[in-house]
Amino acid sequence: MFDFLQGYDVLGAFWTTVKLTVLSALGSLVLGTLLAAMRVSPVPLMRGFGTVYVNIVRNIPLTIIILFSSLGLADIFGVTMGASNNFDVQGFRLAVLSLVAYHAAFVCEALRSGVNTVPVGQAEAARAIGLGFGQNLRLIVLPQAFRAVIAPLGSVLIALTKNTTIASVIGVSEASLLMKTMIENEAQIFVIGAIFAIGFVILTLPVGVFFGWLSRKLGVAK
Repeated sequence: MFDFLQGYDVLGAFWTTVKLTVLSALGSLVLGTLLAAMRVSPVPLMRGFGTVYVNIVRNIPLTIIILFSSLGLADIFGVTMGASNNFDVQGFRLAVLSLVAYHAAFVCEALRSGVNTVPVGQAEAARAIGLGFGQNLRLIVLPQAFRAVIAPLGSVLIALTKNTTIASVIGVSEASLLMKTMIENEAQIFVIGAIFAIGFVILTLPVGVFFGWLSRKLGVAK
């Protein structure tokens, strides 16, 4: 029944999905944290930039962002992410860039909601002892904000994992592209669909369980 799988690298496709997820998650966390810092900054220009970025990016479909990275950045402006001679590597890096740019907006909003849970008196006390905005944010506010939004960040990560399938539109050889190829070549649509559905459940279910446990373990007591 599963003999047709021998001609396809299913594990390799899912490994590409895992790499897309991990690299994009790390980049989204870094950029999202910077955007959150901008959104609560006392500097109007930084606050305005963070607000505009989040509101625009969140309302653009991820497919358009990925296509812009491929057709706009790569084909028109020649941005090849250091892989001009390797289409597969170039597509992978552009997909990571797009996923980071998109999901950083959601990380930012999750963190900003966490910042709002930190008692105002703590920030005022930090300023009273001479801490600047950056020190206040790094030492007082963000550690508590992260603890308050562990579960929402887990939801963003799960969404990111599923959204890696959109990378197939620019030819990245991840799981959904292989599934499409297999469905076109084999008369086993339900079996193939079930295999890839189970694969994504295996990737995302442990993440939800882990972040739920982490939230109960480290979350801020209400």
